[in-house]
Order: sequence, then C-alpha cells, then structure tokens
Amino acid sequence: MDLKTFIRDVPDFPKAGIVFKDITPLLADPAAFAYAIGEMAKPVAALQATHVLGLESRGFIFGAALAQKLSLGFVPARKPGKLPRAAFREKYGLEYGEDALEIHRDAFKAGDRVLIVDDVLATGGTANAARRLVEQTGASPIALTLFIELTFLPGREKLSGLPVFSVLRY
Repeated sequence: MDLKTFIRDVPDFPKAGIVFKDITPLLADPAAFAYAIGEMAKPVAALQATHVLGLESRGFIFGAALAQKLSLGFVPARKPGKLPRAAFREKYGLEYGEDALEIHRDAFKAGDRVLIVDDVLATGGTANAARRLVEQTGASPIALTLFIELTFLPGREKLSGLPVFSVLRY
C-alpha cells in the first residue's frame, strides 16, 4: 500500500515556510491506518517494551493504536498544565518556536522499557525532550518509532544512541 497517497502537504502552516504533513486522510481510511500501525510495529515488536509514550498531540493517535497492537501500556506526554498530578517538564525548540512536554512523575519506574511514538520527526526537539522525560523517571527509552521522518532536517542526529524507526521518509 502506498501510504504517501494518504498524506497531504499543506504549505505555510502553521507559519510561512513550513510544509505541514496532514495525516487526516490516512486516519479516515481504516485499512490505510491499520496498515500504517502494522508498519510502525514491525521493527519494534521484538524490543520488549513495557510502555508506549505518545507525544501530544498526533502522537497520541499513533501511540495509542500501537500500544493496543503490541499489548503495552500507554502514557501520554502532554503540553504544560494538562496533567492533574505532579509532573516532570522538558522544554524543546521547534522549527517554528518553543514548547514543552510533561509526564506524570509516576508514569514509569526503574526497569520500564519505553517506546516513544510520534507522527513526524522534524528537528528532533520533541522526541529528545520525551527521551529526557523518560530518563527522569528512572525508566529506559528504548526506541523512537514514528510515521513520517523529514530527512532534510537534523532530527535523527539529535537522537544519537536512540534507535529511530520511520515508515515514510521525505
């Protein structure tokens, strides 16, 4: 299945010069979405993960589906102020600004093996912040799996030492 046919480019969103990868056509097609999740699961199925960490917000969609497929627990990494209990926070830079992610302080424990999941890898700031969040809990980030990797940006380089798996590359 050619999954690229389910991705729309939206120029100048969220700001001029950015080409946004719109995944909503993929999500609207149950066969294509199931195929995408299956492709994301293949390289990580044998890694013995205990949890999936899904990154807000589109990483929630892929992460929850992947956790279900792999029979793993799911933990959301949220934007600041969205979690009701004590949380760790990590700031990161985007290609168009700055933001932060949070996870509950008790989301993971020592010995947990966490698979980080997102929709797109661009500059690597979000994924690297997620890795640092996992490490703060005492758990081990074991890999990053995502749907799209923008290879013309330095995301993979920022994640040295963390295996990165992507289904589509642009």
